[in-house]
Amino acid sequence: MASSIVRMRGLGGLRTIRCFSASARREAAEVNRLGVVGSGQMGLGIALVAAQKASVPVTIIDTSDKALQKGLAFADKLLAKDVSKSRITQEQADKARSLLSTSTKLEDLSSVDFVIEAVPEIPQLKFDIFSQLAQICPKHAILATNTSSISITRIAAATTSDPTDTSASSRVVSTHFMNPVPVQKGVEIISGLQTSKETLDTAVEFCKKMGKVTSISADSPGFLANRILMPYINEAIICLETGVGDRDSIDAIMKNGTNVPMGPLQLADFIGLDTCLSIMKVLHQETGDSKYRPSVLLTKMVDAGWLGKKSAKGFYDY
Repeated sequence: MASSIVRMRGLGGLRTIRCFSASARREAAEVNRLGVVGSGQMGLGIALVAAQKASVPVTIIDTSDKALQKGLAFADKLLAKDVSKSRITQEQADKARSLLSTSTKLEDLSSVDFVIEAVPEIPQLKFDIFSQLAQICPKHAILATNTSSISITRIAAATTSDPTDTSASSRVVSTHFMNPVPVQKGVEIISGLQTSKETLDTAVEFCKKMGKVTSISADSPGFLANRILMPYINEAIICLETGVGDRDSIDAIMKNGTNVPMGPLQLADFIGLDTCLSIMKVLHQETGDSKYRPSVLLTKMVDAGWLGKKSAKGFYDY
């Protein structure tokens, strides 16, 4: 595939852009087996949708059997709910469930065509996982991350100690699914500097096979979704902490004034306040722009362990 690297200087400084020929054909590879690292809400959601929509076998990896069983119990609950609401038949639910398997060993991803990492937003944890995946997975396998803010280029670099060896780093891409995965159709696809055209095309086509609507983003802090969403949520929290409005007024005006399904404070609870704080810290650190400074109240709530819905207490009680 003919490609070139172009450097352009604009208002934001020197930018590096990967260019491909306009006549370049799609090079999407077939995905017949998926691996998902992480059995939390995001990882389980990704695995379940892949089984339901793309009909591919999925191996879910986590560090403990307890975490895996909790994830599968959540999958059973979601499938039962869909059957009860006549969204799917019991036969379809049973088929999707049969495609899910679990393991506590990354080595069991040695035969996948595509793997999606969905662990907490801890950079070194992701770097360590991708370093191992590059050794374990087949040489053709796409190595994707569900990161919401960490540089794809940095994650790709973790696959090798030799920057000139792009055999693994060229297969790294981000498939950032929106939460909750079984409900939200959006997914943003982000390429690192090393990502190949075939990798990007395969990621786009597989996400479409999962029934998702894809958006392409540059590898910039926060990408598209969180670059827009998180400052909005953070500003709502600042409005609360400085007394501009109370919780109910803030959420009500955004729901009834902009027609969003839930207000920013309730949405923050559903995302997880620790996740919101982590993303704001990345935006602040990587851009150096004070407009991304995390709210003091947000930091205090995370310190208190009030993380939102998953801890039963955030801006609301659950």
